Amino acid sequence: MWSESNIQAVGLAQLTAVIIVYRVILTLPHCAVFQCYWMTNFLDSIHVTVAAQSVTESFGAAISRWSTANLTDTVVQRSKRMMLDTLGVGIRGTQTSVFHKALQYSMRHQALEKSHVWGRSGLYLPPLYASFVNGVAVHSMDFDDTWHPATHPSGAVLPALLALSEVMPIKPSGLDLLLAFNVGIEVQGRLLRFSKEAQNIPKRFHPPAVVGVMGSAAATAKLLRLNPGQCVDALAIAASSAGAPMANAATQTKPLHIGNATRRGLEASQLASLGLQGNKQILDLESGFGVYYPDYSPTELAHSTSFRWVLEDQDVAFKRFPAHLGMHWVADAAAAVRAKILSKNPGADLNQVKRVTLRVPKSRYIDCPFPTTEHQARHSFQFNACSALLDGLVTIDSFSSQQMERRTLRNLLLTVQLEHPTDNHSCFDSMYCEVTVEMAEGDSHTARCNTFYGHWRNPLSSEDLAQKFKTNASAVLPQEATDGIVNIIENIEKMPDLSLLGSFLQMQNTMLSSVNMSHC
Repeated sequence: MWSESNIQAVGLAQLTAVIIVYRVILTLPHCAVFQCYWMTNFLDSIHVTVAAQSVTESFGAAISRWSTANLTDTVVQRSKRMMLDTLGVGIRGTQTSVFHKALQYSMRHQALEKSHVWGRSGLYLPPLYASFVNGVAVHSMDFDDTWHPATHPSGAVLPALLALSEVMPIKPSGLDLLLAFNVGIEVQGRLLRFSKEAQNIPKRFHPPAVVGVMGSAAATAKLLRLNPGQCVDALAIAASSAGAPMANAATQTKPLHIGNATRRGLEASQLASLGLQGNKQILDLESGFGVYYPDYSPTELAHSTSFRWVLEDQDVAFKRFPAHLGMHWVADAAAAVRAKILSKNPGADLNQVKRVTLRVPKSRYIDCPFPTTEHQARHSFQFNACSALLDGLVTIDSFSSQQMERRTLRNLLLTVQLEHPTDNHSCFDSMYCEVTVEMAEGDSHTARCNTFYGHWRNPLSSEDLAQKFKTNASAVLPQEATDGIVNIIENIEKMPDLSLLGSFLQMQNTMLSSVNMSHC
């Protein structure tokens, strides 16, 4: 006896054949007709539904069929900015403790295929592990781009694409990479729009671990030129590696979410290319990708020339300092309060603060009154507000142990209290931060930040984004490599292949080489 789940598992051609068979049975004696009559009606009633393209099939078809003709000037320029920023924060991230731990683990694995490890001259790993450690580097300081709905889109895609491009028999061009990158970004953006809950600062799952792995699978499937059915399988395989709990935010494990997403997506597309199959309805089912969202409502993805990229309408945010995106509102508001205090009294003693009130959205994992690690500090409204009050801005050095252990900072943290106005929603598109500082002598000063510089509504200038990249990259690479990477990304659609980019990513300042080798 056929069940509805059996029917759903049958392809259109097979189902049509079954219908024909049952209609032939109708010519048999009356008893056979009676036994099969209900099945005939059932098959007729669902034929149109099954014949329609599923959401998952629409994604597979779009991933396979999108071409460079679909790219627009806006999408190209925005994705170039994303690539440059991702490479910069990833190169800088190769100097972090969490990167060194991930690298030590990954160096246990060897294979015939080898891809570059960023910032490590002459060091190669199998593509899966190269993408993993480079992905960890990108998110190691929480310095990478952030999108709306909330995720870190680029770090889950670019490391896998670059690692894969090095081992492909026919080397992809820069334009091939640009298209594949945007396919991976687009898939993430579309999946995030299947849920209203995804609009808010996450509470249960870290988004890059959910949509990021799917974006990596889509991007690498595109670079591998998989057919629509294989693209569907890549998504299905990747879905079984999705998900990571928010409880690991503000720990050294959080950067692994990006590393695993980019690695597992690449693994999924490679397995799909070998014929491994998954559920063809993975994006349609509540028991499929829908398990990550309580209000999951998937829709088909168009692949015609008339469709519009999500990135066309929704730009990303670029961070000026390495911390959770919410910290940028509180830092700008606190810096503005400091300016007000010093404008009124240039000799004001900020040790004489009586109370600091932060009016911010309610979010448990970024409410950390007394952080003890750099990762906790990067996720602490209180720490970033106090750092900006004392120093006027937050920088990479703000999260050093020397800065974190300052007595003045620790004393100021004792004065901080949080309020959560009902109109201040936990959403990167609508949240704000208001800071009020009450001085011991009775003066009170307030400043509010609705949109910080670097947010998609107030984007970094091209000059400032390039300077961010150069500051990050020059901490590891020589100027020749830094300038070379900028030039390649600016002209990536004209590059015949990406071999020169790989060479630049492995150049290293001479004085860093011996230090880095001692970590490995």
